[in-house]
Amino acid sequence: MTAAPQTAFPTSLTDLVRGHIREIPDFPAPGVLFRDITPLLADGPAFGALVDGLAEKYRGRVDAVAGLESRGFILAAPLANALGVGMITVRKAGRLPGPVIGVDYALEYGTARMELRPETVRDGQRVLIIDDVLATGGTGAAAVKLIERSGGEVVALAMLLELAALGGRSKLEGHDVDAVLVY
Repeated sequence: MTAAPQTAFPTSLTDLVRGHIREIPDFPAPGVLFRDITPLLADGPAFGALVDGLAEKYRGRVDAVAGLESRGFILAAPLANALGVGMITVRKAGRLPGPVIGVDYALEYGTARMELRPETVRDGQRVLIIDDVLATGGTGAAAVKLIERSGGEVVALAMLLELAALGGRSKLEGHDVDAVLVY
């Protein structure tokens, strides 16, 4: 059995997040252990500490934060504000007015599509991609392709939680992937 990747964040931040995650067995289906981030979001001081911890790690390294629909938006907006940079929205298909570029990616049963308005990314812009969970890596890999096709440089991907057993990190090889809490 391979050990889970170590987090690149201070233990205090990892412990804070761990203490605010609710585990719900058999949701949304039998055998699934759902990790609910809403207690973290609902606790103003804890959520603020998370944003501050993320900002400390990426300050001066990025020109924009790209949030992935939809929970990534919740993390990206306050982080971009704390860093004094803009936020880029990477959305599910059909939710942005054109012109957009898109990338299809595989799901367990079928495909999905992520889209971006390419003019929201400047040539050479250093972008941090953020989302709530890294599972199979399809969404993150699609976002990387969209940012790079638009002329941006992906500095890192930051995930609140990583489900290491699902192997998502392997789809993001060649990019720095940071997770606050790794399961």
